[in-house]
Parts: sequence; structure tokens; C-alpha cells
Amino acid sequence: MAKKITVLGIGPGGKQYLTLEAMEKIKGADTLYLRTERHPIVDYIKTLGIKTKSFDHIYDTNENFEEVYEEIVGQLIELCRDEDIVYAVPGSPFIAENTVQRLIEISNEREELKLEITLGVSFIEAVINALGKDPIKGLKIIDGLQMDFQKPDTEVDLIVTQVYNRFVGSQVKLKLMEYYDDEYEITIVRAAGIPGEERIVKVPLYELDRIDWLDHLTSIFIPKTDNNKIKKYKMDNLVSIMDRLRGKDGCPWDREQDHQSLKPYLIEESYEVLEALESEDMDLLEEELGDLLLQIVFHSQIARESGYFNIADVITGICNKLISRHPHVFGELKVDNAKNVVRNWEEIKRKEKEEESYTESLTRVPKQLPALMKSYKIQEKAAKVGFDWDDVYGAMKKVSEEFEELNIALESNNKGNIDEEIGDLLFAVVNVARFLDVRPELSLNKTIDKFIRRFNFIEESAKKSGQNLKHMTLNEMDELWNRAKKIEKETYF
Repeated sequence: MAKKITVLGIGPGGKQYLTLEAMEKIKGADTLYLRTERHPIVDYIKTLGIKTKSFDHIYDTNENFEEVYEEIVGQLIELCRDEDIVYAVPGSPFIAENTVQRLIEISNEREELKLEITLGVSFIEAVINALGKDPIKGLKIIDGLQMDFQKPDTEVDLIVTQVYNRFVGSQVKLKLMEYYDDEYEITIVRAAGIPGEERIVKVPLYELDRIDWLDHLTSIFIPKTDNNKIKKYKMDNLVSIMDRLRGKDGCPWDREQDHQSLKPYLIEESYEVLEALESEDMDLLEEELGDLLLQIVFHSQIARESGYFNIADVITGICNKLISRHPHVFGELKVDNAKNVVRNWEEIKRKEKEEESYTESLTRVPKQLPALMKSYKIQEKAAKVGFDWDDVYGAMKKVSEEFEELNIALESNNKGNIDEEIGDLLFAVVNVARFLDVRPELSLNKTIDKFIRRFNFIEESAKKSGQNLKHMTLNEMDELWNRAKKIEKETYF
């Protein structure tokens, strides 16, 4: 039957941080097992005649820390099969101690493994004491080895732990430079709370990895930034700025706006995003996406002021929607291809909207959409329940049929019929585009741009020859049009 493992924290280094309870457990141990001897208090413990044994050798025989921790835990469990053991870790057992967390997990799974934990003072308290900072005003602690996953927060004070050496310091510096200016002043704290060893220096961020005494006792303190010094803003910053603009002492124009007055800007910014995508200009796309995001935050702020919802509700809603409509990612559903994903998405959507008929899904397509886009979406939805041609040739045949019906309407000179048949013809053309996976709105915009280019060529050519467009015949203009067409083909092909 397994005995007991007593885990205790030996503080951050100075004797003043070693608790009386921990000291009693240390003195009562036949052998004190240390995760590492690389700790300032260990020499003091040895002067008391305490027999110690460390696991430092495991660090030299394993490739990564996870393997080290698993090996230490395995040896501890093996040791406690025959006797109670005392295991000491730096600082607090609950702060940055993977071996302790693993022991807790195993003890919860195995009743025979008894675990007793004696609290200790962590290095965090020592750093705070050394700096004289009150954490109640806001403090975030992140691991210098985990900065790909743990993100800095410029709005509160930050402590980066485990800056073991200059290599880690370099990696930490590069990450911090994404959020702070290169010249931003940081504080390097080594051996906090250890008499004769404590070292605190302030340097600009870019000098972090130039410090040659970084070691396992080193942490970095970065004070919170003022708004005008923030290098990388977050969503919260944007919301705060909008709140101020709409506030009592904010901008008169912003304060006057409401949902209806902002509608044109929302449409305009959406199309400017599309234009940036069409031009494949990534710098412009970044800017235009920001302008579009502003509109979303603007509407959310107005809604919050009226007591309806806020930006957090908007974000929560879309996150819930993405999770619920991707059961093949966040659940157990299996799908074979993207087509099945879309079909499943629509089915889930119908259930969420409590639609009792397929027609309801057609009527839910926004009326404000441009007609070509709206036609495309409605045909797409109808096709999902089988109301569709077998192939593109059936759709093209329908275009020919609608074209003939338009000819008949023209012969009758019936304005109502002509209007209807043109609509039918356009609708049929959109169907062909859908079969060919071409977005008609975008395709038509390209043709409009092409028309403008060629018309500009006609006008410029006429000017060069001293002619006026108004006095040219259609044949003359058509000849220049064909020349422009030929030049474009030679240029692009």
C-alpha cells in the first residue's frame, strides 16, 4: 500500500519566506527530496544537517520539460510505495509547478496515493514586494516559455516569469515588441527577496536579451501603458474609444448618429472591402476591414446605450453560432466534404430559425441585397432541396428560352411584359453563373470596369486624332473599341 507524499513550498529564496510549517516538515524528513538544488535556500537547509536528494540529473537526460516532470512524478510515486516522503519545490506548490499539478491529478484518480500539501510563498509575492507594487490595481502573470499561447495585456501591469537565459529573453523580447514600443521601459528582477543576490534594473525593452545575467531566478515587470503609448490595440480599446466618442464630452457628430443614419456608411464600407479584395491590395484590405469593424462597434455601442445588447453579446452570439453549426469540428458529427458541410449548416440553420417550410428560408434572404446577389442566394437555397437543373446546359437552355420570350414581348410592345421578361432573362443568366461557380455581382463589376477602360480608350484616341465623340459614327467608335479589345488581349495574354 502506498504511503504519503508531503509536498511543501520552500519559498522564493530568502529565509524570511520559509514558513514555520514548512520548516517543521523539513526537519522531520529522513530525506528531503528536492525538485532542484538550484535554489538559494537549499544551502541553508543543508547547514541544518538535513539529508537532501535532488532530481536535477533528470533535466540532463530528457529532451523537454514535460518529459522531465513525468519522470520526476514517476520516481516520487515509486519512492512512496515503501515510506512516507517529503518533496520540496521552489516557491509555492501551486505556482508554476507542473509536477505538483500532475501529482494532484494522479491522487484524484488513485485513492491509494495520499497527498498532503504545505503552502509556501511564491516568487510572485517576492517580485511584488521587491517592486513595491499593489496587484489589486491589475496584474497579469504569463510564462515566458508559453508566450505563443499566453498574450500580454497592455492595460494592466505584467510579470513575465521563467526568463531563464538570454535565448528565452530574446524570444520574450520579440513577442513583447508586438505590444510595446522598442524603447518602452521594463524592469528586470533577479533573485527577488534573496539578501545579497536580489538585483533590479530598468532598461528599454530592446535591451532585454543583452543582459548577460538572466537565469532561472529572473522575471520581467512591464508597467501598464497609457492609451497614447499602446502599440497594438485590442477590441476593448476600440470599444472604449467609441464609448468616449459617444460620451458627454465626445464628438458632436458621433453623438448624433443612430442606426438609421449609419446605414449608408455600413453599405459603403462593405463595398470598399470588396474593392480591396478585388484589387488584391492587402494594405488597403487591412484598412478597409478596420473601417467595417468600426461600423459594427458603432452599432453595438448605440444598442448598448439603449439597453438592447453590447459588443460582447455580438461576439458571444457569433461564437455560439460557429460552434453549433460546426458539429463536425466541435462535436461528433462526421462529414465527407465541403458540400455536406454546407448542407448540414443549412439544416441546422432551419432548426435554429424554427422554419416550418423551405419557402421561409427563401423569404429570409435580405431584401436589401443587390438583385444579382439575392437571385444567386435564392437559387442556391432552392437547389439544396432538388429544385434545380441536372447540369449547366439545362440552365443555358432556359436562358435561350427567356431570350425568345423577350423577343415576343418586344414585338407586342407591351411595357409590362418587356419588364417581366428582362427580369426572367437576368434571373436565368444568374442561374448559369451559379452552375459555373461564378458570382454574377463580381463578374458584372469586372465587365463594368472593362467597359470603362475601353470607353476611355475610344475617347482618348478620338482626342489624339482631333475628333469629338459626339460627331463620330457608331462604326468609327466600334472600330476603336475592337482596337482596345485587341490591345488588352495582347497585353494580358
